[in-house]
Amino acid sequence: MLSRKGIIPEEYVLTRLAEDVPDHARWLLFGMVWWLIAFAHGDLDHSTRLQRDPGEGVAEAPGGFVPCVTSIHSFTSAFLFSIEVQVTIGFGGRMVTEECPAAILVLIVQNIVGLVINAIMLGCIFMKTSQAHRRAETLIFSKHAVIALREGKLCFMLRVGDLRKSMIISATIRMQVVKKTASLEGEVVPLNQIDIQMENPVGGNSIFLVSPLIIYHVIDKNSPLYDISPLNLHHHEDLEIIVILEGVVETTGITTQARTSYLADEILWGQRFVPIVAEEDGQYSVDYSKFGNTVKVPTPSCTARQLEEDKSIMDTMPLSPKGTIRKRSVKLKPKFTISDEPS
Repeated sequence: MLSRKGIIPEEYVLTRLAEDVPDHARWLLFGMVWWLIAFAHGDLDHSTRLQRDPGEGVAEAPGGFVPCVTSIHSFTSAFLFSIEVQVTIGFGGRMVTEECPAAILVLIVQNIVGLVINAIMLGCIFMKTSQAHRRAETLIFSKHAVIALREGKLCFMLRVGDLRKSMIISATIRMQVVKKTASLEGEVVPLNQIDIQMENPVGGNSIFLVSPLIIYHVIDKNSPLYDISPLNLHHHEDLEIIVILEGVVETTGITTQARTSYLADEILWGQRFVPIVAEEDGQYSVDYSKFGNTVKVPTPSCTARQLEEDKSIMDTMPLSPKGTIRKRSVKLKPKFTISDEPS
């Protein structure tokens, strides 16, 4: 069946490339190249340096020795020149001359490499700070789905919640049933994807995750679960229900997606989720420790088709106790008191 993990790998090639080539290693590499150019041209030779007038520029001493890069006397100065080329902070006394075409070529190559790696680093930083799957990890689904009666009809239900205070904007949720089917012509489709209509407290596919919600699908004649019974909910059954939650991250504006799936043996028949939202002192609190807890409720052990065709099945079902809603008792204190005047 389908995997629950994301299809995008967590490690990216660009991230590895940027991490494998740190800035100091790049500066050292090009610092070595500049030192080799100066060494090959004789810039580091003390006798050739004496031919230059130290008080005048290169243009004022045409008959003297012209180095490839001025003011490079050691590997340290070559390393400093590599940093100046990379970060463009101003060359000062060190600059490239027209004496060596190879030095000009290396200057162009280093600038191109620096721009490419800086762009990769900027992209990696942006990717690390705005990765959508990090936000998707805080969108949680119940470990099991349940099938029970709701408003006299069998419903497939699951619970979804958000662990962060920042909300998901324009959140939508959809479900698909993936199972093996065969057409009337005998064509076998091993992974047939069928969208199923959902109902939620808000209505439609849009949800408002201010608190954990129970999303449910009414199993009617248009549902692919119309002929599902408790006998079909085992690990040999070729059935999987995919749940996809999409929305926009409030802080970054990037679309995120969270996915989960329920196999046949992960669907509990005749159970419903326990309440986890409580009201205390005028405030609502959520107990996420009971997020996936379920409780058994009276549910007919038949398919939705049989339940719809035989209405007498509901007459034999014992009614489950309805949940009681605790009303807040508000005590008003009088703003003033009236007392009898003494006669």
